[in-house]
Amino acid sequence: MADVPALLADARAHLLARRADRPQPARDDKALAAWNGLAIAALADAAMQLASADPDGAARYRDAARRAAETIVGGLLASDGTLARSWKDGRATGNGVLEDHAFLAEGLLALYEATGDERWFAIARSLADRMLDHFADPAGGFFDTGDDHERLVTRPKDLQDNAIPSGNATAVAVLLRLEAWTGEGRYRAAATAALRLVVPFVVRYPTGFAQWLSAMDQALAPVIEIAIVGAPDDPATAGLVAETRRGYRPNQVVSVSPDPGASVVPLLADRVAVGGRATAYVCRSFTCRLPVGDPDALRARLHEAVGPVAGMVGPTG
Repeated sequence: MADVPALLADARAHLLARRADRPQPARDDKALAAWNGLAIAALADAAMQLASADPDGAARYRDAARRAAETIVGGLLASDGTLARSWKDGRATGNGVLEDHAFLAEGLLALYEATGDERWFAIARSLADRMLDHFADPAGGFFDTGDDHERLVTRPKDLQDNAIPSGNATAVAVLLRLEAWTGEGRYRAAATAALRLVVPFVVRYPTGFAQWLSAMDQALAPVIEIAIVGAPDDPATAGLVAETRRGYRPNQVVSVSPDPGASVVPLLADRVAVGGRATAYVCRSFTCRLPVGDPDALRARLHEAVGPVAGMVGPTG
């Protein structure tokens, strides 16, 4: 029996050697804009949720999201705003389809919230504008291909979730979040037209339209807009930002800037640091309360705006 481990190790070595002689399966090593957008969103969200409990882990996820965004944007987004679908061996190929634009925009908006880098917000907004200009169906919703795509017998329009979320539903979620940051009604108008289109399908087949249900909640529930004025490296600013991330409050958007006057985010317009201190403004569907300057007061403002949230973590007082 003492020889059994050695015999097994020898057998495994022989099996590995024989396996190495077999033809190896092909590997799909291209990078897709859409799938990387999903990954960027997940990494950025993880970074925000772990910021207090695991700062090192949060930094690792945030850096991974940033590197992925730099690679995809640098490799697939042309100077004229057109987005390619895939990247391999240093070459971008294929026209970006709806899910590429929607998923990447969603990921970049999450990365903007996680980092405060307005470059990601600006790119996400340009992708959303391109969806409106080139993918929108006048009857509501979005085609899978742009109007500058190669001519097909018919332009496909897939509404249902599959192995990945619906590109249409994700586009709606992106537009609703952008409306909260910008106040531009055209984003909500396009989102509402798409939502009306799918109501009969959602009622009959809810499990196949889960992403749409999430978007519907986003459209119907009050939206909380939070603008924070303060230097990112100021502990007072960090304390306010941390308060916005406590618990589960999905229908909120957060912007942070030390210089709102130079910001490209309309939510930050005309905000000031009261008394020269980090200051938070809480608005509900564009109706704003008086600004506050400490986490406890911000918690109270958020409670007034939306009520207690699920999954509160950390000390409450």
